[in-house]
Order: sequence, then structure tokens, then C-alpha cells
Amino acid sequence: MLTYQYTARNPQTGQQVKATVEADSEAAAAKLVSSQGLVPTDIHLDGVGAAGVLGKLGSHVNVKDRVLFSRQLSTLINAGLPLLQALRTVNQQTVSRPLKVVLTQIIGDVEGGSTLSTSMAKHPNVFNQVYISLIAAGETSGTLDAALERLALQQEKDADINSKIRGAMIYPIIVLMVMGGVVGFMVVKVLPQVKTLYATLPGANLPLITKVMLDISSFVIHFWWVALVIVAVLAFLTSRWARTGPGKDVIDKLKMSAWPIGPLFMKLYMARFARTGSTLVASGVPLLQMLTISADAVNNVHIKRAVLKASEKVKGGKSLADSIENDPNFLPLVPNMLKIGEQSGAIEQMMSKVADYYEKEVDNEVANISAIIEPVLMVVLGVVAFIIVAAVLLPIYGLAGNSSFTGS
Repeated sequence: MLTYQYTARNPQTGQQVKATVEADSEAAAAKLVSSQGLVPTDIHLDGVGAAGVLGKLGSHVNVKDRVLFSRQLSTLINAGLPLLQALRTVNQQTVSRPLKVVLTQIIGDVEGGSTLSTSMAKHPNVFNQVYISLIAAGETSGTLDAALERLALQQEKDADINSKIRGAMIYPIIVLMVMGGVVGFMVVKVLPQVKTLYATLPGANLPLITKVMLDISSFVIHFWWVALVIVAVLAFLTSRWARTGPGKDVIDKLKMSAWPIGPLFMKLYMARFARTGSTLVASGVPLLQMLTISADAVNNVHIKRAVLKASEKVKGGKSLADSIENDPNFLPLVPNMLKIGEQSGAIEQMMSKVADYYEKEVDNEVANISAIIEPVLMVVLGVVAFIIVAAVLLPIYGLAGNSSFTGS
């Protein structure tokens, strides 16, 4: 049971009533309020503040909780428990508050006659289109437990790949943060002292690099807030631009072609496409629907367009392998394996093998990039250190040279 806060109007007296009620869903809460002779005007979860916040709350359901939910529900259904009883049992065992809220509402919808897939579709921040489509296919074919097991496996593989990529980025991020801290200390603390020193020396003609560094130091010290505003505005505008059509086009194209991340992302996209396609086909999802869903799952606008374009060709009678052959948005192995799968009637198995292959290749690319990043960062650190040291020491050498020349 969940606690709902409601605001209602008494039609007899016209007074407004505010109170709480316990129910399994918002619809059930509304019925309870109406049964008291009141007209509900607003109902939301206690502590949430507004119904719209529930979507944000649901978005915090992590992958591990979803995988655990999928496996538990699959096991209970496979054991012969009715769907509602299985959902209630999983809900009782769930420790994640956001997932518990979502499951409670799903149970209420299923009790009201909705299918599981329709109930889950009301929570897109928790269950994506792939998840909902697989559940719908499992309900239609009577293999809901197998569909849930496939979902758990796919989510685990996706999470594993994403975790490896994030892990590879931790080291360079830490190095860059340390480097930024050292440069900031030099600019704010060391360079002002150098400026004071040179001001007391007559005839000190500062090199250009020193003048530039001193100007930067003076700006940061006196107008640091302006620098923060500029950085914040640029970050906000860049983030907004990257999410728009033209910006996302550019970013996604860079991911596919820029060195050294291009090969990594291309293999990652191929693995996502093949893994999603294999899982959907295995659950009985039609080929055209599989392509539409997989296009979104890849999360790259260029590959999405290529998949949708291939879908139109398939609709016209062409094979999937021929539809994506020679398309630069697909690596050559994909259409070759699909052609074998289509000819042998084992497209699901071929797509699964493609996914396995590229998932291993992603691991290799992550290792290669990790090996490349370290020397590149060392070079960057060396260049930054050289610039700062040169800005400090060049005037000293200049003064020493002038003194020697004058003395002779």
C-alpha cells in the first residue's frame, strides 16, 4: 500500500478537504475518496509533492534493480505463480523505493485489467521500448518467463560494456583534474609573486609568454566570477546544442569517426544493434518491428537513419542483409553474417554471434584506448609544465644575460 495525499471538494458544503489515503494506485485512491462523497481535485503520492515528479523518481531505478526484478519475476512465473501473485511477491522483496512505487502502480493497473506491457509502458523512464516490446511478445506467445530472462541477460551485458567504458575514462579524468588543480595553483599563487618580483627589477623586459600568463593570472584573480559564468554558459549552450538535431548529428558523427574513439563506438553500436535484434527476434517480435526498436536502442542518429532506411527496403521485399550491405554506417561483418543467417533460417543465432564478437572487440578497444591515453596525457602534462616554467624562468635568464653583457 502507498500513501496518497489528496485535495477534494465536498459538493454539499463546497468546502475543500485535504487528507491522506492508503491505496495501491492513484486510481484506487480516487475511488476511495469518491466513495466518501467527495470530488477529488488533486491526488499525488505522499512525499513526492506532485504527480509529475514520479517520472523523475522512477528514472533513478538502476540497472541492477531492473535485472533483479526481471530474474525474480521470470523465476516465479516459471514456477507456475499467477502474474499478479508473482508481481506482489517481487514487490515485497524489492528494496528500491523508486521501483517499489512503480511496481505498486503496475499491480494496480494489472488488477484493473491492463496487460503487463501496457502497464509498464506508463513508466518509460524505467522500462524502455525494448523492454516493453519483449514483454508484449512474451505475453502474446505465452513465454513471458523466457522473455524476462532474455531481458535480464541483455541488460547485464549492456551494463557490463558501459561499465568498462566508464572505467577506462576514470584515469584520464583524474589526471586532468589534478593537472587543472596544479595549473590553477600556479596561476593564482605563483605567478602573482613572479609579477611582484619583476616589478622591482629595473629594465626587466618580459617575454610574450610571460606577459600572456600574467594577464591570465590577473584576470582569474580579479574576475574569477566572470570566468565561472563564461564556463557555465558555454557548458549549458554546448549541452543544449548537443541534444538538438544538428548538434546530435555532429556529436554522433564524431563518435563514429574520431580517433581513437571511432572504432570503439562503431563496434559498440554494432553490438547493441545485434544484441537487441537477437533478443527481439528470439521473443517472436516481427522483423520490421525489431528494426524500428533496434534503431532507437543503438542511440546514434546516423545508424538509426540507416536502420530505418533498411526497414523500408525490407518492407519492399529486399533482404535485411542486402538492405544494409555497402552502407558505411555498418561494419562489413554485420551484413555478411546476416546473409548467412537469412539463408539458413537462423538469423537469431547469427545476430547473437555478431553481438558476442563485437562485445569482445569492445573490450579490446577499451584496452587499446587505455594504453594510448597514458602517453598522450604525459605529453599534454609536459607541454603545460613547459609553458608555465618558461613563463617564470625566461625573464630570469634574460636578466642574467643582460647583467653578464653589461658586466663585460
